[in-house]
Amino acid sequence: MDHHLILRAITKILVAPILLYGLYVQFHGDFGPGGGFQAGVIFAVGFILYGTVFGLRNLRDKVPDYVVHRFVALGLLIYAGTGVVNLFQGGNFLDYNVMAQKGYQGQHWGIIAVELGVGVTVFAVMLAIYYAFAGRPPQINDEDW
Repeated sequence: MDHHLILRAITKILVAPILLYGLYVQFHGDFGPGGGFQAGVIFAVGFILYGTVFGLRNLRDKVPDYVVHRFVALGLLIYAGTGVVNLFQGGNFLDYNVMAQKGYQGQHWGIIAVELGVGVTVFAVMLAIYYAFAGRPPQINDEDW
């Protein structure tokens, strides 16, 4: 893969804007289209592009399997933890109005927390799926085609 110089250079240029756009979608999803799911997929695409061009081994060196698995759990804990915080404050599960003195502020912070949890989980699951499929040994040899 070392001979694909242009592809490697373009990938190095594109990965950072893809990740930046994923962050934009994540944190502006409560004001317009987008949110955690879309941001998680966009963020994962940046890493998947890197892994496709530079190889799965290089991507796994940067983001090991155990980190991906912990991010799945972290995202779930952020999502569920937001609901549990609401329960402890006397509201219903994911009733954001009790998170702040003014209901609209609680809605804002609650939505950001839940969308962050969804984004982290979707990012990690997409990366885990890529690891699972890209890491499989080939069933057919290249010579058999």
